[in-house]
Amino acid sequence: MRTIAVINQKGGCGKTTITLNLASCLAQSGKKTLLVDMDPQSHCAVGLAVPEDQIEQSIYDVLIGDSRGEPLRISEILWQISENFELAPSSIDLAAFEQQMSGIAGRENCLRRVLDTAANDYDYCVVDCPPSVGLLTFNALRAASDVIVPVETGYFSLHGLSKQLDTLSILCKQCSQQINVMVLASMYDIRTKMAREILAELKKHFGDRMFQTVINFNTKLKEAASLGQPISEYDPSSKGHKDFLSLADELIASDTTTQRSRMVNELHRKIEQISASADVMLAESKIEKVETPQVSAAMSANVLDAKIADFYGVRQMEQAVMFVSCYPRAGKVCIAGDWNNWQPEETSLQAIQDSGKWYTTVKLQPGKYRYRYVVDGQWMQDPYNDSTEMNPYGEYNSVLEVK
Repeated sequence: MRTIAVINQKGGCGKTTITLNLASCLAQSGKKTLLVDMDPQSHCAVGLAVPEDQIEQSIYDVLIGDSRGEPLRISEILWQISENFELAPSSIDLAAFEQQMSGIAGRENCLRRVLDTAANDYDYCVVDCPPSVGLLTFNALRAASDVIVPVETGYFSLHGLSKQLDTLSILCKQCSQQINVMVLASMYDIRTKMAREILAELKKHFGDRMFQTVINFNTKLKEAASLGQPISEYDPSSKGHKDFLSLADELIASDTTTQRSRMVNELHRKIEQISASADVMLAESKIEKVETPQVSAAMSANVLDAKIADFYGVRQMEQAVMFVSCYPRAGKVCIAGDWNNWQPEETSLQAIQDSGKWYTTVKLQPGKYRYRYVVDGQWMQDPYNDSTEMNPYGEYNSVLEVK
């Protein structure tokens, strides 16, 4: 079972909306899904029309059952929301969890032990965390393989994101476990300049640590929550439903936990190797051909690395332009741009074996060019090129000026 904790210590970022609609769309995709509400406010139950006065036992009773000598299985408190979708509700009692468990050994592992007993019953578990850092959030982290940090595309959310990620980093180190932390842009309003600029900043700074899916501002999501329905039931044709289906598909398509952890470590190692030696590399190495060089058996990995090491992005070299990027998990990388009539199959990148790097060279006449990478069918801007401009679809094209 893959366990995904949705965490942000800042309130008002749409965390609960994301949690319950993601869980609903995972279930709609045929995945047996458990939603666990670890927030004492019990908003998941409210958003799914579970009557509060009929919740006799909650996740609180399961978490403290062993310490009270009254063990309780999680299956005894579940509410079935729809096919493949069940909820472990919260209650206000959960606010006393930290005090109740004070001084009890292993109190940070309560949720993990509970979920271990149900690991074979579900494909996914989504955990809604409280808007604070405490024992409840720490329990969610100990149980999680993945963390989603929803970020509202507003100034104050961006301002607090670095502190949020620093806090998560510290907690992950205390957990002594590898957790895949991903940023999700939410409540995005394309009509505002600030939202567009903040989304561009998020994509520039977080790259592969950010979901390609963006949760757009949509009044249907609020209407659905007010009526106690996930968006998949309230308005399946809405933009909000399409956004959450896309997010669910992106999660399902990602690698297994072991593969993700290995790739995250590799990506971090590669990022640390980036230096300011691109100019030195260009001065010392002359690339005479403008066609994409082929990797031959005779060319050693060291020789090839010497040509493009320590440099990601786009560089002009005499009559050619070199594109270099890092996509460790990709099977195919192409470029679509003005020069090839936005046909990605016309410009493919060459992979350097076991390095995660992709590169190509293109002969371009002087002028301004717009382009985007296409990574395994997903269109995205160049994370190593700061020059961008918005396209008619509300996304950002990378921009290259050839002199």
